[in-house]
Amino acid sequence: MHFHLPHHYSLTHIVEQVRDVMKQYKNEKESEAHQIFRRAGGHQPKGLPQITNPDEETVPGIEHPGSTGVIYCSDRAMANGFSYSSSHEWANLGQGAPEVGPIPEAPERPNTVSLPLESLEYAPTTGVKALREAVANLYNYTYRQGKASQYTYENVCIVPGGRAGLSRVAAVIGDVYTSYQVPDYTAYDQVLSAFKRLVPVPTTLDPKDKYSLNIEQTKKDIRSQGLAVVLASNPRNPTGQVIKGNELKELVSLSREGTTIILDEFYSWYIYPEHDSDYGKSVSSAAYVDDVNEESDSVVIIDGLTKNWRLPGWRVCWVIGPKNLITALSQSGSFLDGGANHPLQLAAIPLLDPLHVQQEKLALQKHFKSKRDHVLARLKKLHLDVDVPPNSTFYVWLNLEKLPPPLNNGLVRTAQTFGSVNSQTALYRPSLKNY
Repeated sequence: MHFHLPHHYSLTHIVEQVRDVMKQYKNEKESEAHQIFRRAGGHQPKGLPQITNPDEETVPGIEHPGSTGVIYCSDRAMANGFSYSSSHEWANLGQGAPEVGPIPEAPERPNTVSLPLESLEYAPTTGVKALREAVANLYNYTYRQGKASQYTYENVCIVPGGRAGLSRVAAVIGDVYTSYQVPDYTAYDQVLSAFKRLVPVPTTLDPKDKYSLNIEQTKKDIRSQGLAVVLASNPRNPTGQVIKGNELKELVSLSREGTTIILDEFYSWYIYPEHDSDYGKSVSSAAYVDDVNEESDSVVIIDGLTKNWRLPGWRVCWVIGPKNLITALSQSGSFLDGGANHPLQLAAIPLLDPLHVQQEKLALQKHFKSKRDHVLARLKKLHLDVDVPPNSTFYVWLNLEKLPPPLNNGLVRTAQTFGSVNSQTALYRPSLKNY
């Protein structure tokens, strides 16, 4: 959601103005916001049989796949004046983007990038060896001290962003059933659907269980449905819940059922402890893998600089797993993306120093916990109850069903002028709010 308005307007005032703008809207066909959404390429209603719209698809053989809600909201906001250079004038509540500027007690933000001559060459599709070694060393230092089996650079593949990592992984999944959960990161459904060999199998999470993955039920599904791959985020985007300790250990143990476990761990630092002694701790399935190269421990980790280091623009991320997986990812990367940015890979190496990481982690957790607490307190004052408060990530899974119409219809567009403020657009995505 992108929302632009002065801070002194109350929720009641906003509701009254939105009602006035949309008082004639009875359904989607009478909603300007829905009409704009449907006119965007790939957003026509999907059903069976699938029919190509000749008015929408004018380039022979090309079809729009449809954008994610995040990208659509951002595109609409930009069409109405939003830009990152003036982002302080907007509340960007639709994009999972961390605060990238300086925060208290954190190391100085990187502001220069060296360009040695060799960095102008292509980087290997698996990434620069020195960065792969730095990633492996960081995981060994943080999660695998005292374990006989240690990660090496051969267990790491550098990728140009998290979605590129997911795409490389999806490209090497065979003709098998692949489980993912709902709600979870919205790109999973689209990425998995784009690769026709695998069969995506969605599983609905129950709010009564705080949207947690039921390990025992998953074991039964693996055996009864023949699930070969399980994909999940942990900590979970967008419900803000985390699996850790024995529960995470049990999740990792599912890999010993003959199933590959793929875990998106991009929010592994965004853990909000109740006790000061717990600050600086993070979570990763890497702590519970017995042998990093054995088929019986087929755990795949996807992470990167995007969220934890708060560097989404760098597009430097990684996939960690058995050596045999990394060679497969090198091959899929050779035709999917060609590899991550070479100079930024070199610039990332010192950022993975364990002492630097610990300072970043401490500052991030204190800062974002404060932001989370502030948002929850404000929502409470607005009588917007959060059924399952987040204990991780920077999301609040907020149910808007209790809001008065039309705020609860799933997609709202308002065009209003507040004093000297130009007409802007408020775009709502139901249930999701990030801080």
